Amino acid sequence: MLLETVVPALIPVAADGVRALFNKFTGGAGAKPANVNEVVALMAAETDRLKVIAEIDKAAPNVSGWVNNIRALQRPVATVMIIGGYLSTFWLVVEPEISESLASYAQMVTFYIFGDRTYMYFRKGRE
Repeated sequence: MLLETVVPALIPVAADGVRALFNKFTGGAGAKPANVNEVVALMAAETDRLKVIAEIDKAAPNVSGWVNNIRALQRPVATVMIIGGYLSTFWLVVEPEISESLASYAQMVTFYIFGDRTYMYFRKGRE
């Protein structure tokens, strides 16, 4: 079970390592902008990407306010329920299959919350 969780989590790290090796041996600096126009184009693309992400989470104007509130709370409530359910298996007697499933879900949720952000933080510090 640990292998099923660790290997997918390390794929981005391994890809960055391979990319760094290629850059070291070829003398390349990776995909870095060569001039100001490319920098501006990359910044505009990142801004557009963030706008699209914000639009996904934006409340629809023709939907009742309470529906938008429930929709916004789905992820946090599901996160608390999954992690709470996993933690409860330490005190309650449950079947091993249920405990393993909850552990797998808890690992996914924990990586969703912390893993991607932590990896991006370390990657940014390295560049």
